[in-house]
Amino acid sequence: MSKLTDVVEFRIANGYYAIDVQIAREIVEMMEITLIPRAPDYITGVTNLRGEVTNIINISRLIGLPESVASVTQRIIVLMPDVSQGSNVGIIVDDVRSVMQVNEDDVEALGEGLSSDVTEYMKGIIKVKDDATDMVRLIIWVDMKKVLDQILS
Repeated sequence: MSKLTDVVEFRIANGYYAIDVQIAREIVEMMEITLIPRAPDYITGVTNLRGEVTNIINISRLIGLPESVASVTQRIIVLMPDVSQGSNVGIIVDDVRSVMQVNEDDVEALGEGLSSDVTEYMKGIIKVKDDATDMVRLIIWVDMKKVLDQILS
């Protein structure tokens, strides 16, 4: 029997990505972000989310993707504090598409020939078949815990 995992699918630029749903605390609309002087470029700033100071990370910069122009569809995925070593952290994405179940049979490992810098932060490639067009869409499954462990250590 295949294992099912729930993921949050989101869009950055023209690509589709996913993270495990259990590490996402909530999804909120874009809000005012206060810049932090001399912060690393992947830290957009901080925001006040219901009385809690929350660090906002630009995941595009962090994992080396082209940045998009700010739009009304941008969202912040707020992560569970235990994933970010007790800190309140949110990541900026261009749009949240859905929460979906992924069958392990539909996940393909990244090629061994790729650099370990690339594969270290990815769990695999999720293949999703569009029933209407019969086309297969690819979603990169990001290991957000590993990404955060790297920048928070």
